[in-house]
Amino acid sequence: MLTAPALAQEAQENLGDVIIVTAQKREENLQDVPIAVVALGTQKLQQLQVQDFDDYARFLPSLSYQSFGPGTSTIYFRGVASGENANHSASLPSVGVYLDEQPVTTIQGNLDIHVYDIARVEALAGPQGTLYGASSQAGTVKIVTNRPDTSGFYGAVDAEVNTVAHGDPGYVLEGFINAPLSGNAAIRVVGWYDKDGGYIDNVPGTITFPINQYDEEGDIVDLPGDDISFSNAAFVEDNYNEVETYGARVALQIDLDENWTVLPSIMGQKQKSRGSFWQESGLGDLQVQQYNPERMNDRWFQAALTIEGKIGNWDLTYAGAYMKRKVNTESDYVDYAYFYDALAGYAQYFTDNDGNQVNPNQYIQGIDRFTKQSHELRIASPSNLPLRFIGGVFYQRQSHNIEQNYIIDNIADAITVPGTDSDIWLTKQLRIDRDYAAFGELSYDVTEKLTLTGGIRVYKYKNSLEGFFGYSDGFSSRTGVAACFRDEDDNLLPPTVKGSPCTNLDKTTSDTDFIHKLNATYKLTDDALVYATWSRGFRPGGINRRGTLPPYGADTLDNYELGWKTTWAGGLFRWNGAVYYETWKDIQLSFLGANGLTEIRNAGDARIWGIESDIFIRASDGLTFNAGFSYNDAQSTKDFCKFANTSFDCTIPGPDGDDNELLAPSGTRLPVSAKFKGNAFARYEFPVGSLNAHLQGGLVYEGKRTSDLRLLERAIVGSLPSYTTVDVSAGVAFERWSIELYARNLFDSRGQVTRTVQCGETICGDPDGVTAMGGKFYTVVTTPRTIGLKVGTKF
Repeated sequence: MLTAPALAQEAQENLGDVIIVTAQKREENLQDVPIAVVALGTQKLQQLQVQDFDDYARFLPSLSYQSFGPGTSTIYFRGVASGENANHSASLPSVGVYLDEQPVTTIQGNLDIHVYDIARVEALAGPQGTLYGASSQAGTVKIVTNRPDTSGFYGAVDAEVNTVAHGDPGYVLEGFINAPLSGNAAIRVVGWYDKDGGYIDNVPGTITFPINQYDEEGDIVDLPGDDISFSNAAFVEDNYNEVETYGARVALQIDLDENWTVLPSIMGQKQKSRGSFWQESGLGDLQVQQYNPERMNDRWFQAALTIEGKIGNWDLTYAGAYMKRKVNTESDYVDYAYFYDALAGYAQYFTDNDGNQVNPNQYIQGIDRFTKQSHELRIASPSNLPLRFIGGVFYQRQSHNIEQNYIIDNIADAITVPGTDSDIWLTKQLRIDRDYAAFGELSYDVTEKLTLTGGIRVYKYKNSLEGFFGYSDGFSSRTGVAACFRDEDDNLLPPTVKGSPCTNLDKTTSDTDFIHKLNATYKLTDDALVYATWSRGFRPGGINRRGTLPPYGADTLDNYELGWKTTWAGGLFRWNGAVYYETWKDIQLSFLGANGLTEIRNAGDARIWGIESDIFIRASDGLTFNAGFSYNDAQSTKDFCKFANTSFDCTIPGPDGDDNELLAPSGTRLPVSAKFKGNAFARYEFPVGSLNAHLQGGLVYEGKRTSDLRLLERAIVGSLPSYTTVDVSAGVAFERWSIELYARNLFDSRGQVTRTVQCGETICGDPDGVTAMGGKFYTVVTTPRTIGLKVGTKF
């Protein structure tokens, strides 16, 4: 039996109780950092079977997200979510994602980085704006890789086979090598291949378009004999949502001398998925009826360079990166076509060159091209002095070349968007978001126990959107080509974005401002501190592509937080937590407006109060326990009107004199995030002869969530019920080998992650029950029970 001091030492060495984090852009013990940070170290990531974003997101209580499949997740912290639809032309994310020193945040879904040979995942809850900038309004997620090591040659290989309940098998092969090149240089090479089996069935179905038309009185009627029916027989398949992910990372570390280190690296990944990752209302469990191909090919790489050195006794760091991402998608859009035909008679206009009716079935082919470069230069004074400074300058430019082809096969040339084969609608836009900042934080130890910190970030953003969106002028006399810019002789001006027929969008918005942070930290003992923080985060404003709508401004989040970090019994027990009150001003609310176009407005204000906490206990030399939870009460504090105005008065008419409407009164609960989310995790390690064995179990609970801020749309789509998942595993390790059997989601819980419709809720949701199909809703659910066997070796 180990003594208490020996237990404490083992807790620190083997369980990661002492975790070095870089949350404040310095290497610090997690327990000395006066901000709310949850860090999952290398061992904990392995123990929790973490391989991708969905896996680690479950164990971060303050984090919630919406997802439509791999590579499409939108992240939120502490309930700061308005239910936005993450459209390519809409708001930037409110949570920043970093890969080592460089931001990799992109709109329309964060990178789904495969997690292997990762030092830790850090979740920084609350505004991180002074050090991390624009996309860290509500929090930041940092994925920190293991660096090359000059101490020796070593590596590992891990293999896994698994099977998904109601689905297909999968398998994983991963490995890394760390190799010294000399006494002052080393290289680290990591590679992975991951095949996830599908579990959603695309079942047989037939859809009938009524081909409604207008009668002489202007009413929509279904003319007999004109209906068009077709089936999805060509796409019927069981377990069709499989995912294949493979990639590599290479990092080189060169110690130029005892003060300067150069760390270049490159990481790339390709992820191919087929099918959809939701189940459809009106069908059986894990079933959909899709009538067109659904695929996603997401590939990206990031080249990064970090230089670390000293000028005198000050630390100088440069961190730069260039990222390129290309996403090809194919999506079914038949619901949109059906409902707009059944409710508004749109299909009657879709004819061929001879005037014959064509099948109005609609699908989307998209290409999203992202580039992102970032540069940060910062300097930090010695960390052992009573007066400490860290500050620097930052620049970022991210571009998004957007191409979305909405296709109806065989339509007439007159209604086809010029330059396309059969597009009824084309979006071809170039979006550029630029960020400039200077930042700094100054800390002073007033006494040995009391430290005061002040921080500021002066920023400028400049965001632009140009290009084309809409119909041909043969289909619409007011939008699309008909709205393109012309010269004084009424000739179309040449397009500014390659691949578009002309230009009907060219908008830019910019602003300059600053945000702050004030913190007081008091060390009760060497193992306990309390802190108070007032911090602010922001999200840049942007463009509304609809011409009649103005740009939307930045929204801000003020955070008032009291927290504590405590360690007891020499490391055997740890209890951290925070209570906070946040005010969210000028919320950027995005939703589908008229004609299914996204609109963004600064809709109002909200407040969030909550508490989050996590504990670690080592009960004996082999038994450990972790638990964490968050509680958030988030609600609006101003009425949300159909037409926004500065007084938030819904009796004031719209800009054209239109009647206003109260969409959500003050006091409405914010959507997406649960009030309560928690997890618990226990592990028991014990010897079996010469083997080291373990048993492990964990559970995650996600509370009930609402789907929308607007009450009508919320009632149509419905709320997402609470759910619980349970994971178990058992394994042994001997010499350099390990083997482990695990079950994730042991009881096959069908937890609901996201629910959506293909078009506006009042159309595709069919609240009045007008159509034969009824409303069509799609729900992303937790992956069914997965049982896997892992084998690994180290060398």
